[in-house]
Amino acid sequence: MASTEPSSDDLRGYGDELADATVATLFERGEVGKFNSLMRYVSTVGQELPDGLPEVAREYLHVTSAPPSWVDWDEMEKARLFFIDNNVHISTALSFASMPACYLVPHIAKLLSATHSLKYPSKRMAETGQFTVLLMQPDAFEAGSRFIPAAQKVRLLHASIRHHLAREGLWDVAALGTPICQEDMIGGQMMFSVQVLDALHRLGIHMSVDGAEAYYYAWRVVGAMLGVDQEHVPADLDAARRFSDLYMTRHMGPSREGADLTRQLINLYEDVVPGTLLDPVVSALIRYLIGDTGADWLEVPRTPWDTLVKAAPVLLNVLETVEDRSPFGAWALDRLGHLTTVFELSSLTRGRVMHYAIPERLKKDYGLSSAVPRTRRWTPPAPVIGTPDTQRP
Repeated sequence: MASTEPSSDDLRGYGDELADATVATLFERGEVGKFNSLMRYVSTVGQELPDGLPEVAREYLHVTSAPPSWVDWDEMEKARLFFIDNNVHISTALSFASMPACYLVPHIAKLLSATHSLKYPSKRMAETGQFTVLLMQPDAFEAGSRFIPAAQKVRLLHASIRHHLAREGLWDVAALGTPICQEDMIGGQMMFSVQVLDALHRLGIHMSVDGAEAYYYAWRVVGAMLGVDQEHVPADLDAARRFSDLYMTRHMGPSREGADLTRQLINLYEDVVPGTLLDPVVSALIRYLIGDTGADWLEVPRTPWDTLVKAAPVLLNVLETVEDRSPFGAWALDRLGHLTTVFELSSLTRGRVMHYAIPERLKKDYGLSSAVPRTRRWTPPAPVIGTPDTQRP
């Protein structure tokens, strides 16, 4: 199905019926606290569910305990190998392209800001990084793995945010549609798949068509497990890029929340990078990957590294040449990539396992206390002859 303005408007009208009904029942029966306490001990596939778990939650976990029946496991294995070969580059793209892309959508930035953990700003990146790493494990869907329980909990987390915002009158549904609606969920899927692949291309990473398509396919599987209506999900990369372009054109623009979240992201990675000499690389990478227009909207500072970082594709091309010509070099670079990803994730999580729980009170738990106004819609600027901005947001 081709993505159009009317079809996208329709997708703003609903969320995830199964998860929404489950969460509503848990709140109606006062069982959210019990669910969260017991589910902390449910973290692997095949694990016996604890006694006392609310029946509606038990039924939800049973229905969602397996991947879609249509999964092509050969494609999933291709995706896993693609991730192993490009894990550092993918982590870079997720951090410095995908997350800023989320912040470029004002109503998403507002929602993320409202539901951002107040404990430490790395929580969302840690959750995203952990989720991706769990997905790309060789046994992600087998007994003992942790991906499916994580997906089940994330799906309920999204439903709980919809529940709170609607019940407490903290979201202008008439203006913005359902919070975390189907259009936004598919848009998020594009940010973590298509826009990651676009960022890899921008970095000069050589990718096979099969590898790129498999990576996108894996995120289609993820979307299905997170409650995305598959009837409206683009079936291939070309259609996905058209959806992504339409989604960003419809919604992206500047916002105070987007700029604040970007500042938190920059601060976070400047703390992760040892010393201060390389701190400006963080801002330079974001600006390089999302383009000057988006970077200016997010108030990404300009630095002397903005020009130097454009040499990144040259350096990465040298490393890829070493990898292609030397089996030992390939092994060493893959191992280095794995260790770098592990180090980054451990820095973000601070050694903790991230738990995805249902917030019992949005105002107290996340600091949301005012209504979300309608955001100003972005209108593409008139092109300036001779200075085209061809970077994809």
